Amino acid sequence: MKLIIQIPCLNESETLGVALGALPRQVPGFDQVEWLIIDDGSTDDTAALARELGVDHVIRHPVNRGLATAFMTGLDACLRLGADVIVNTDADNQYEAADIPRLTAPVVAGEADMVIGSRPIGETEHFSWIKKKLQRLGSWAVRMASKTQVEDAPSGFRAISREAAMRLNVFSAYTYTLETIIQAGQSNLRIACVPVRTNADLRPSRLVKSIPSYVKRSLLTIVRVFVIYRPLALFVYAGSVFLIIGLMAGLRFVFYYLQGAGGGHVQSVIFASLFITLGVLLYMMGLIGDLIATNRKLLERVSLQLRRLDLPRDVPRDLPRE
Repeated sequence: MKLIIQIPCLNESETLGVALGALPRQVPGFDQVEWLIIDDGSTDDTAALARELGVDHVIRHPVNRGLATAFMTGLDACLRLGADVIVNTDADNQYEAADIPRLTAPVVAGEADMVIGSRPIGETEHFSWIKKKLQRLGSWAVRMASKTQVEDAPSGFRAISREAAMRLNVFSAYTYTLETIIQAGQSNLRIACVPVRTNADLRPSRLVKSIPSYVKRSLLTIVRVFVIYRPLALFVYAGSVFLIIGLMAGLRFVFYYLQGAGGGHVQSVIFASLFITLGVLLYMMGLIGDLIATNRKLLERVSLQLRRLDLPRDVPRDLPRE
């Protein structure tokens, strides 16, 4: 059994040493534990520092491609390097590396395909009140879309089995955390959560540049999640709201019309026609979205088969650097 711990990095020369210093070289259930760094277009000496500190594999993006792309680059590299389990963590030492055995234990035991480290959100002092609420909102949206019981969906501290890693595809360049959980849930993979500890904040978050920006990105991500993975439910609910309002306006006109005062309430007819039309259009969008989602699932199956053919078990122990 081989475990690879991957860390996406962007200009992490100040914190990478602390994060690597805490990583284990031995984890119960594994014969080999290796480290992999994905340098996402850093302009400092992150890659050189990683090699100096004994990282087994370093892959570089020539330009910054985003956290989600770096995450997927790491998964692909780990698969090609023969990883049986992949652990993803952050370069700012946010997560307690001593909890890695907690993450990997359910995968090793065959009880889970993906394990998410649940942070103590309410007790994390450097999280603002609004960020804590948005974290909980994001986790709720993911639970609804994925039909799982993930407690801390935005957590990047997770263990992934080889089979689960081959099934994941991320389309967002911003973050991978929500989308990968939903894909795993839609693919009927087993997802578990374990409590993990966090460390003191070494630097400001790169994803949360400001509260308004974080609110905007979080809400857009949640809406996008439902549009992609639960389009029928989303558009049917939205369409029903418009349809009910339109029918109520129409009934209002009928009420006044039967009393002989319909001529003064023509605006209700216009209002009803508009909202009923919007409701029907949203229903149609839901049906079209559901057909697209079905096609996407078929394409994911094709992609999985191609990956299985492209990733034999006997693989080279190193990769060419980008």
